[in-house]
Amino acid sequence: MLGAWLIYRFGNRLGLQDIPNHRSSHDYVVPKGGGIGILAAFVVSAVFSGLDKSFWIPAFILSLVSFIGDRTEIKPALRLIVQFGCSLVFLGSFFHQDQGILIYILVLPLAVYITGTANFYNFMDGINGIAGITGITGFFLLSVYGYVSDASFNYILLSTAMAFACAGFLPFNIPKAKVFMGDIGSVLLGFVFACIVILLSDSFLSFICLTGFLFPFYADVLTTMWVRIKNKESLKQPHRKHVYQILANGYGITHWKISTGYGGLQLAVGIAVIFLKEFGYIPVLSVLTTSFACFSVFSVILRKNMEKNPRG
Repeated sequence: MLGAWLIYRFGNRLGLQDIPNHRSSHDYVVPKGGGIGILAAFVVSAVFSGLDKSFWIPAFILSLVSFIGDRTEIKPALRLIVQFGCSLVFLGSFFHQDQGILIYILVLPLAVYITGTANFYNFMDGINGIAGITGITGFFLLSVYGYVSDASFNYILLSTAMAFACAGFLPFNIPKAKVFMGDIGSVLLGFVFACIVILLSDSFLSFICLTGFLFPFYADVLTTMWVRIKNKESLKQPHRKHVYQILANGYGITHWKISTGYGGLQLAVGIAVIFLKEFGYIPVLSVLTTSFACFSVFSVILRKNMEKNPRG
């Protein structure tokens, strides 16, 4: 909360301004970089919990690079290199734990997963409240899962701290934004979420369940990517074609309602997979597949209605 307040007061003087353009879902200048408080909460919690430096130092470096990106333009290729490198540093800690050859085979896919989740979270941070509410819900679900599965208390503590950090930021971002989280917050949240998922996973089924705690973000980004590829659009080109953007800009729905809806869907799917995990793969995959199919159909209907009756 203190971090968000500092950026709210001094962000404009520091050149941390989000000036609206044709892709924006806001129409006034807002300071960005309020996620610096979330970074501070993460570092303090990680150090206090005694977590390995191979976890929190890469996350800290990634956040600093993202903070620079909030102030000045950084080429996407450089961002990806830094993100992928930080992911490999984190995963490298497993090499010292005698995990066998399997971990070596999984390193690259897991690095792609961490990097992808960090970017997905960043892509979805486009309207008031959505990143904060999703952070509260996602890390709360990780905490609950860690508790019921008797995981290390350090991971439960960190997940809980991240949920509270998002809650501290949220009053400055909803219902009307006084400050934006910025890349320093959104990229960090995605990175840390993915890392905790890997740390808590003791099987592939666990990994699937834990990944489902961020279901609405994955579903929105993946369906939007599919639509853009189908329309032969460059994925490098900026846009505002995510479902949440269509709801806000095309249908004029208030930001906090959309953000709360995403949080509600996230909570429902998360609770369902936690409950069904003990019954095995089929129930868990059935819930996730059905939820994704419903989200995809909803996405198609929204887009078709927009094509027939464009409103923004």
